[in-house]
Amino acid sequence: MTFELQHTDNASDARTGIITTAHGQIKTPIFMPVGTVGSVKGVHFDELYKQVKAQIILGNTYHLYLRPGLEVLKAAGGLHGFNGWKRPILTDSGGFQVFSLTGIRKLSEEGCEFRSHIDGSKHIFTPESVMDTERIIGADIMMALDECPPGKSDYEYAKKSLGMTQRWLNRCIKRFNETEPLYGYSQSLFPIVQGCTYKDLRREAAKFVADKGADGNAIGGLAVGEPTEIMYEMIEVVNDILPKDKPRYLMGVGTPQNLLEAIERGVDMFDCVMPTRNGRNAMLFTYQGTMNMRNKKWEMDFSPVDSEGCEIDQITSKAYLHHLFKAGELLAMQIASIHNLSFYLRLVTDARSHIEQGDFVQWKASIIEQLGRRI
Repeated sequence: MTFELQHTDNASDARTGIITTAHGQIKTPIFMPVGTVGSVKGVHFDELYKQVKAQIILGNTYHLYLRPGLEVLKAAGGLHGFNGWKRPILTDSGGFQVFSLTGIRKLSEEGCEFRSHIDGSKHIFTPESVMDTERIIGADIMMALDECPPGKSDYEYAKKSLGMTQRWLNRCIKRFNETEPLYGYSQSLFPIVQGCTYKDLRREAAKFVADKGADGNAIGGLAVGEPTEIMYEMIEVVNDILPKDKPRYLMGVGTPQNLLEAIERGVDMFDCVMPTRNGRNAMLFTYQGTMNMRNKKWEMDFSPVDSEGCEIDQITSKAYLHHLFKAGELLAMQIASIHNLSFYLRLVTDARSHIEQGDFVQWKASIIEQLGRRI
C-alpha cells in the first residue's frame, strides 16, 4: 500500500491524497461504508458502485469469524472472492465488538475470551489469532487488536489498558511479519492509538504507534460518550505526532459535522454505521439539515428527496418515501440508506474539492451549522 499526499490546506491541517492498494485507489478524505458481515445493510454492491460511489468498504472480523466462519472464507479465496466486492476492503480487529460483550467476555494479557452472541460458544481472540483471521479474510487493510476502554475510564484504568494495547500491538506486528498473504496480493497493518481523553496517554500512544513505521495509522476510542470538543482536542493531540506522510483513520466517527471537523484537523479516513442505521429509522442527512421522513409534513411534498443527490434521490419524491416508511416497506429503508451513504461520499468528495481549491475552511464554515439542524 502507498499513500501520496497531494494537497494541503493553507488555513488548516486538511489535506487530500491517494491510497493505492492491490484492489484499487482510494481518494482521500474518504468515508467507508460499514459492511459488518460482508454486506452493507440493505444496499447491493451494484448500488454501492453506481449510486453511492463507494471506494472502499469495511468488514468486521468478529462477525465474519463467527459467521460464515474461516473455513468458508478461505475456500472462497477471502472476502473479496466470497462477496464479489472488487474494490479495497478494510477489516477491524473485532476488538470493539468483543469488548462490547459486557458480562460474556474475559480480558487477560493473553487476549480476550468471549462467548458468541449467536450460540453462546466460547472463543478467544489473541493478537496472533486475529492476525491469522484477518489474513484469511484477506482485507487490503488489517487493524491491530486493541482494547477500546470505556470513554469515561479513570486515568489508572486507561493507562493500564494502553499498556496492554501496546504489548498486543508488538505481538500483532510480529505475527504479521511472520506470515504471508494467502491470496497473492499484499496487505497492510494499521496500529490503533488509544488513551481515552488523557492528553499524556494519547501523546504516548501516538509516539509509540508512529515509531512502528506502519503503512497507516488509526485513532480509536473516540465518539464513545465524551463531549465532541474533547474528541476534537484528542484528534489534534494525536495528529500533531502521527506522521504526515501516512493516512490517518478515525474509527467509528460520525456525523457529517464530525467528519468536517476531523478533516480540518488532518484526518483522511472515516467509517460509521450512522448513515445506514439512521436511514433505516427514516432519518436522512442533507446539506440543508436532517429530515425525519415519517413526519406528516412530507406527505404532500412531491419534490425530489435531493435534487442534487444520486439518481435514486432525484427520481424519488419525499411524499413517496414518506409513504413507504408509513407503510413499513423494506424499500423505504433501502432508499434511505442509499441516500445517506451517497450523501456522506458526496460530502467528503466536496471537501476534497474545496481543499484543492484552497477555500475548505470558508466552505466548511458556511455549511457546518445547517448540517445539524432539523428540517
